[in-house]
Amino acid sequence: MTGLVSQVARTSGSDAPTPEGRRKAGVGLLVVLALVVLAVVTDNVIYVVGFLVFTLGLLVSVVLHEAGHFLTARAYGMKATQFFVGFGPTLFSRRRGETEYGVKAVPAGGFVKIVGMTPLEDVDPEDEHRAFYRSTTGRKVVVLAAGSFVHFVIAALLVVGSVFVLGVASEREPAVGAVAQCVADSTADTPPDADPCTGPGTAEAPALRAGLQPGDVITAVDGAPVRSNADLRDALQPRAGERVVLSVERGGERREVPVTPAAVSRVVDEDGTVERVGTIGIGVQTRFGTERPDSLGDGLSESAEIGRQFAEGIQRTFTEKLGSITTLYSDDRDPEGFIGVVGAGRISGEILESEETGTFKALNMVLIVASLNLFVGLFNLLPLLPLDGGHVAVAVYEGARHRLRRLRGYRGDVQRVDYQKLLPLTYGVAATFAVLTLFILGADIVNPVTLS
Repeated sequence: MTGLVSQVARTSGSDAPTPEGRRKAGVGLLVVLALVVLAVVTDNVIYVVGFLVFTLGLLVSVVLHEAGHFLTARAYGMKATQFFVGFGPTLFSRRRGETEYGVKAVPAGGFVKIVGMTPLEDVDPEDEHRAFYRSTTGRKVVVLAAGSFVHFVIAALLVVGSVFVLGVASEREPAVGAVAQCVADSTADTPPDADPCTGPGTAEAPALRAGLQPGDVITAVDGAPVRSNADLRDALQPRAGERVVLSVERGGERREVPVTPAAVSRVVDEDGTVERVGTIGIGVQTRFGTERPDSLGDGLSESAEIGRQFAEGIQRTFTEKLGSITTLYSDDRDPEGFIGVVGAGRISGEILESEETGTFKALNMVLIVASLNLFVGLFNLLPLLPLDGGHVAVAVYEGARHRLRRLRGYRGDVQRVDYQKLLPLTYGVAATFAVLTLFILGADIVNPVTLS
């Protein structure tokens, strides 16, 4: 693939700039200026960078997908006449051997043209023996499925690489998200929206009295390290009415804050059990970082678990989330439902914009691209034209039908499927995908899903 990229990237140094070349360079300059304007308008360069990083990762993945088709076709002796990055007007191209490599103006994917992919195209008689349809069923399937296989490889490499290089997500010391004015009993008989500063059992929040502030990071309770929200809860609940000392980081400085948790009634389990526990009256902000695996086995196990979660999420999307399409433009849009490229790019920008650690941000960015590759790879294998899976289904059908005919004594060439009859279905599927893509795109713009 490196050779292909370098061939695409190089231009002839001996060619003087032409008016057409200057026009294309101007288009490129306008794109750069548009990105600069976007960064200025949003007043958030980091957000725009996150969006662009995701978009670039997606573009590279799609190009590698096409490289899978290209390289397997070449390996089987098929003729590939074009390998382009992008769509629309050609910015530049260069022919090497029998293949034209180039870049087009719209960076929304790429394509490879293999001679004889369908009966609808005319094939030069001298290329007849190298046409796609002349290959065996097995070779056709390999070439057609190679793109999805590349997506699976990319996803696996990104997951395993991120686990060993960046680690896995883990909770860090919790921070104070908000400080309450009061604390009060909260039992099964108390309305969830009741004012905590009215009614029996009300007391001033110990955290407010102690001077805790939003953003304070609690690292220890009486010297015992606190590494998660659960650690903090378990340290404070048994200490109702007892003075404890919180180790707090504020503005880069460490300080010790004494506080006495108030005794309140709380429902402590799903069965409705009520106990008197200690609380200081804060809203806890969960913070995340990364932790590298201790061994090769642990790393592979964590990678497999991430892959399982990806697969489970994709399955849930198709089995439980299809109905969420109807709520994309409503106030109750499902945050775990369908999002498009713009939505995923927006989330990538929010991740880079967050206050988490750099490794945690990088891990999430990598895993977003990995999960997208897995989804695209599986989606592309659906047996529907014009997806690769639809072409695989046609190739398998042709091969199976040919074998049955040979069993009955037929010795002629493979009888090819009439693609003319499949065109209405192909156009219908393509139009449905296009409308759905635009529908989700619009929702991502006017009613976006956010991490907050």
